[in-house]
Amino acid sequence: MPLTFATAGEPATIKDIRGKDETRRFLENLGFVIGGSVTVVNEMGGNLIVNVKDARVALSKSMANRIMI
Repeated sequence: MPLTFATAGEPATIKDIRGKDETRRFLENLGFVIGGSVTVVNEMGGNLIVNVKDARVALSKSMANRIMI
């Protein structure tokens, strides 16, 4: 299921990252790697603030939909 369906505060494991190669590379550079842990901190209008690798990252709804947990 996409990251947008994750419950805030519960850690999840990244299973897949979808999209074009450059999109996947961009997300990997931010710390979103397959097998990595991600936790949703807050959701505002579909956009997410997440903890990944001890950093907070803001993601648009469209980017978050490409990350499968």
